[in-house]
Amino acid sequence: MNLLIVDDELVSRKKMERLLQSLGYNTFVASGGREGWEIWNRERPRMVITDWSMPDMDGIELCRRIRAQEYGGYTYIIFVSGKKDTRDIIRGMEAGADDYISKPFNKDEVLLRVKAGERVINLQSKETVIFALAKLAESRDEDTGNHLERVRHYSRTIAEYLLAQPQGSAVLNRALVENIFLTSTLHDIGKVGIPDYILLKPGRLDDKEFNIMKTHTEIGYNTLTDALKQAPEADYLKVAAEIARYHHEKWDGTGYPQGLQGENIPIASRIFALSDVYDALVSKRPYKEPFTHDRARSIIVDGRDSHFDPQVVDAFLACEQTFIEIHEKYETIPEPPRRYGT
Repeated sequence: MNLLIVDDELVSRKKMERLLQSLGYNTFVASGGREGWEIWNRERPRMVITDWSMPDMDGIELCRRIRAQEYGGYTYIIFVSGKKDTRDIIRGMEAGADDYISKPFNKDEVLLRVKAGERVINLQSKETVIFALAKLAESRDEDTGNHLERVRHYSRTIAEYLLAQPQGSAVLNRALVENIFLTSTLHDIGKVGIPDYILLKPGRLDDKEFNIMKTHTEIGYNTLTDALKQAPEADYLKVAAEIARYHHEKWDGTGYPQGLQGENIPIASRIFALSDVYDALVSKRPYKEPFTHDRARSIIVDGRDSHFDPQVVDAFLACEQTFIEIHEKYETIPEPPRRYGT
């Protein structure tokens, strides 16, 4: 990641530069606010570590200018200053700073603050990618909209319940729970590769059409794993790919695309499978009216040990009131009929 260091004090500037370079960061260095502004405009580093008091342009003005021009992505800004008055710190934050380090700084504190900034930047980048891909799927499939919000909240509800159980940490952790929530919106991204005459057909599909429709799982998986090859450290893409490929698998091995059985199906996919089916049951579709919660509950219970992981079903039953509340909160508002005869 590229960082910009802005400081008019030579010793402080060199010390910060050596420290960040030793930690593996690529640094740009400016001896004043005006030079820092020019470098930021030209290079667009994702993080700026700037002194407050500088003669030509102070850190406050630099921060305000960056905030006014950062159209292409968020810049994390850390002030480094000898000012310790709470009112000064508040003033810096009001100008748009994200963090504050007091001079003289020490290595451990700088590392801590920079790592915190990296997490914020990575989260923003991750959510941007996920949102863009989810909107791509939404543009092709009329069964999205608030469906995406509902299923992600259903899935997190189940995952958090399972994690809280005595053996929950054996299959889940906090990062996986959050990645399920973030990436479950991409479950049908592969539908972008399905022809409109199948994807938008108002009635039931025949066998040939259904076989084509089933390929959306592999299309989505291949798309997301190709992205993962470019960013192998992006665990969220691995979770997204697993959900996209395996959310139509069934506990008894009768699902698709690979006929996986039991715990061979990734836990994220097992959780999402129930969330997706529940939402389909209680939502209106071109070929059906919405089922009541009780009817949907009965169908899911009947699918315990066959369609669904029994522990996931148990989690659903323990959290069913939350499911009802989520559905009510994100209930889809009917929209005018779309084109293509749907």
